[in-house]
Amino acid sequence: MDRRGFVTTGMAAGLAGVSGAGGALGTLLSPREGLLGRGRSSVNDAIRLSSNENPLGLSPAAREAVIESLVNANRYPFSFSEPLYEALTEHLGVERENVILGAGSTEVLRMAVHAWSGPSVPLVVAEPTFEDVLDYQSPLSYDLVKVPLTEDHAHDLPRMRQTVHDMGNRPSVVYLCNPNNPTGTITPCAEVDAWIQDAPETVMFLVDEAYYEYADHPDYWSAIRWIEDKPNVIVARTFSKIYGMAGLRLGYAVAHPSSIGRLSDFVCQNNPNIPANAAATASLKDAGLIERSVAVNAESKQVVHTTLDELGLEYLPSETNFIMHRVNGELSTYRDRMAERGLLVGRDFPPMLDWNRLSFGTPDEMDQWASAIKDFRGKGWV
Repeated sequence: MDRRGFVTTGMAAGLAGVSGAGGALGTLLSPREGLLGRGRSSVNDAIRLSSNENPLGLSPAAREAVIESLVNANRYPFSFSEPLYEALTEHLGVERENVILGAGSTEVLRMAVHAWSGPSVPLVVAEPTFEDVLDYQSPLSYDLVKVPLTEDHAHDLPRMRQTVHDMGNRPSVVYLCNPNNPTGTITPCAEVDAWIQDAPETVMFLVDEAYYEYADHPDYWSAIRWIEDKPNVIVARTFSKIYGMAGLRLGYAVAHPSSIGRLSDFVCQNNPNIPANAAATASLKDAGLIERSVAVNAESKQVVHTTLDELGLEYLPSETNFIMHRVNGELSTYRDRMAERGLLVGRDFPPMLDWNRLSFGTPDEMDQWASAIKDFRGKGWV
């Protein structure tokens, strides 16, 4: 038996032993085909349409790479990241000194929030937006300013700019999640660029591009174009979404070398882990992976659009793998009823408490959601 066969058989047997011969893990992992299939379609017997995950899971090449990597699981990972850095910098068209890795883009966001914190430093964010930046700043001495989205659900850049200006253009951090979570909408990048171009370097722009690969709008592009000339621009990205690696925790920042150096003072040592390194490297080399994920996402989005149009329920234009749509009635009741049908849908996102964030699963899973919500309409619930 070769090394990979030993690792594969041993891991499957071990997990089967933990759960029992007939247990769920044994059923899932014992056959080699189970290890190399797509991601699980359910969690605790429910279809999860609540966490913006990629329903396809790891690509077959990434799964093979994870299996190969387990032979080194007894080693610390610091010496296993260079192949990933090489593949990633080639993919992005940047230099090694422009990139730092983290345990998901959430760690990158934490690193930036901690690195640029200071007494009463303004932290200007949209409302609503991705919550982790707000969570990471809470024990620090930031002066948090929330600026509501525009009527088009874009970042209100004029108001955000005015907020920074009114504070004397002192050192500040501006968080721009673009496309935005939870709305799925974009802020035109020409407007973002205009602010970056005019702003003093004391204004640090933290641009979250977690959903970059899904966006297909003529007004959207990456802020990576600024990193050579603007040390005050940090772009955060993740392998969680398009690459289906949310459970392996791998993200990265792209920035000017001076900003990467400052971030490195706040990185968790010995990450990313060895399987994450292997999966990401294989994913970057997997031609067609992004296109496959985008194609399935587009098909699922069409199912949702068709259903919501049929029901006359308003929804926002999405450039991501999820959508925000109106819900008639109590949101918590809607969630409970969906859960009873085996479908988990999104949590509350104040102040949009009559909207639900729905993540796109596979087209078949979205058909099940469509059947459920149509049934709800028949009962007068939505």
